[in-house]
Amino acid sequence: MELAKNQEHTVTIEGYGEGGMGVARVDGRVVFVHGALRGEKCRVLILKTLKSVAFAKVLEVIEPSSERMESDCPYFPRCGGCTYRHMSYEEELRLKKQRVQDNLSRIGGSDVTVEEILGAQDTLRYRNKAQYPVSKDGRVGFYRARTHEVIECEQCLLVKSEADAAAEALREYMQSCRVAGYDEKIGRGLVRHLYVRSNAAGESLICVLVNGDKLPQEETLVALLRGACPKCTGIVLGTNTKKGNVILGNRYRTLWGSDRLEDTLCGKTFRLSVPSFYQVNRAQAERLYAKTIEFAGLTGQETVLDLYCGAGTITLALSDHAKKVLGAEIVPEAIDDARENAARNGVKNAEFFCGDASDVAKKLARENLRPDVITVDPPRKGLAADVVESIAEMQPERVVYVSCDSATMARDVKRFAELGYTATRAAAVDMFPRADHIETVCLLSKLQRKEHIEIEVAMDEMDLTSAESKATYEEIREYVFEHTGLKVSHLYIAQVKQKYGIIERENYNKPKSEDTRQPQCPPEKEKAITEALKHFGMI
Repeated sequence: MELAKNQEHTVTIEGYGEGGMGVARVDGRVVFVHGALRGEKCRVLILKTLKSVAFAKVLEVIEPSSERMESDCPYFPRCGGCTYRHMSYEEELRLKKQRVQDNLSRIGGSDVTVEEILGAQDTLRYRNKAQYPVSKDGRVGFYRARTHEVIECEQCLLVKSEADAAAEALREYMQSCRVAGYDEKIGRGLVRHLYVRSNAAGESLICVLVNGDKLPQEETLVALLRGACPKCTGIVLGTNTKKGNVILGNRYRTLWGSDRLEDTLCGKTFRLSVPSFYQVNRAQAERLYAKTIEFAGLTGQETVLDLYCGAGTITLALSDHAKKVLGAEIVPEAIDDARENAARNGVKNAEFFCGDASDVAKKLARENLRPDVITVDPPRKGLAADVVESIAEMQPERVVYVSCDSATMARDVKRFAELGYTATRAAAVDMFPRADHIETVCLLSKLQRKEHIEIEVAMDEMDLTSAESKATYEEIREYVFEHTGLKVSHLYIAQVKQKYGIIERENYNKPKSEDTRQPQCPPEKEKAITEALKHFGMI
């Protein structure tokens, strides 16, 4: 039967795809199901069909998973802020760790094993930064899932309570003063976003982003915000007249109080402006940075270059463990904050550069700078190819890659491998409980030429079996993904091959010690790999 829109089917969910969607199959065709959990039997409605896959939603959960939960949020799943309020936190962590592992394997071509995922102790109100879009009719809330339609949310379980209070104050101001919200389709209207940053002491810095340079009755807005947020330390007006849905602009004016907010992280005090990059989950950020320091392997004698340093949080955390630290960031205000933060904390071994990471990396490479370790924490799009090349030109012993998107990180891991750097360790940190994103830190180590020599050997000298020569690991992985939507690692393929007597020679898939724990191939992936081996005539 050909799959078509509006058809109903009963399916069993085999695993998870991107965005936490359940993966099922109908007559061999992969179907991604919104809101379904692994192991569930569901009646689904086909929403959309493509050449090789289809998308569906759950009409009825016939046999629910033991990991399914009732959502504790009245806006879920309409609001796009959360993805996993319908499952246990333990299942969410398993899903996220597997995604990182699969991305490193399938996209990065790496056999590194994700050692652990550091789950959060607090999964409620952990975000120290909230950004509320404002609709043309004055709604203040969050975008509906996969749209730019604003859903008004009176209470969000991810953000601090003062952010909710500030949102209610802005609604009252816009209604009482008849101020229009922004229509991003036509570029008209005034109030675009509300931005609230909070610290560990419960203080907050509030910024209202507008399509202009001023607001009517600004004193009324200030009074309402101060009344709603007694521990507010500053209120800022940000100008953003560019069309589209970009949040921050490039001009700021202080309406009241300070335009900076102080917070503590890893034993350091930071002063943060509105555009400064700062991790949104303080407790998990400290665990992420501790893992970064561990992977860097510092003895106190190294020079470390930190690209995309923001306000200097990672740079200054590294400063206690290195001889010298250098930070680079394109946002001028963030570099000003970083320099001020270094001075406030008495850090004498830190230096900061303002500029694009690519330009800074090229400049330092031309100047023959040879840092021992380079850390990177790029935006979601990852590193540009020329940045990867410039980093490799500086020949650091180690590169520690911190990422909020394991797919783009995995792409860059593959680029680094082509330039002599291999992924040797990886860990995941759940910075965003209940949301779809996962933070990853990966150690890339420089291959030692004496230990890695390329040789050319004839196939008969390698004693290859006919099965071993039929298909590469990459071809098997591509076949599995194309036909099932599942992502499998080299390790899983090796395990299944060995099960069928295709003996692996001594290689990177074999543990170095007998008690080394390795993840075992899940049944649904073993079945998919087995089908691929049959397809290639290997079994």
